[in-house]
Amino acid sequence: MEQNTNEEIEIDLLELFYVIKSRIWIILLTGILTATAAGLISNFCITPIYNSTTKLYILSKSTSLTNLNLDDLQLGTQLTKDYMVLVESRPVVTQVINNLGLNMTYEEMVSCLTIENPSNTRILEITTKYPDPYLAKKIVDEFAAVSSSQIAKIMDTTEPAIVEEGYIQPHPASPNNLKNTLIGGVVGLFLAGAIVIVLHLLDDTIKDTEDVERYLGLNTLGLIPIESGANKTAELDKKKRRRQQILGKKSSKINTAKKGR
Repeated sequence: MEQNTNEEIEIDLLELFYVIKSRIWIILLTGILTATAAGLISNFCITPIYNSTTKLYILSKSTSLTNLNLDDLQLGTQLTKDYMVLVESRPVVTQVINNLGLNMTYEEMVSCLTIENPSNTRILEITTKYPDPYLAKKIVDEFAAVSSSQIAKIMDTTEPAIVEEGYIQPHPASPNNLKNTLIGGVVGLFLAGAIVIVLHLLDDTIKDTEDVERYLGLNTLGLIPIESGANKTAELDKKKRRRQQILGKKSSKINTAKKGR
């Protein structure tokens, strides 16, 4: 019993394979079209975003590079975490907006800002994301300057040293046109293949003797072959009948018109 079940599953999978193979051109064409559409949307409809990053090095007020101990390291690590919160504080963000004369709200500016602290370091990375690469650099540099002076006053500590200023990124960080195109192509192939399989599974029309045995549970006794050219002859007969009907209608209209005169 188990052997028969396995054979039926294998036959079904093989049938689906041949169905996909017979419709492979439709699937490939759909994948190409969706990939093209995704590439065009990514390239022309999505606003490119540029990144710019500055790096600050955190030191406590009593710490010098030539005299470091464990307490200083622990204090610097804690200060780094505090700085990450204070950089996004409203006074700092508002001061940056006013200094650059930007028409942005506090929430809009914070949404463009990313602050990170690489593990086991006292480096603070401030990154801005903006459609204009030049303005992205100005924003991140202004954040470095304002946050350093403001935080030093608030926490009564040494201003963090700027390790690396912002840079102008030549290429946008997003969107990734190649990635979006590939994703669109894969999605199109998957959807087209799924639609072909579903339509095949829902199709319960009888096409051959195997379908008769499968759906009706009956054995076929014989087949009536169709002569070669029979289909063409039937189509020609249909066309002739249509022409005769059209000519008959025209002749009847002409006779009616003559009688009216």
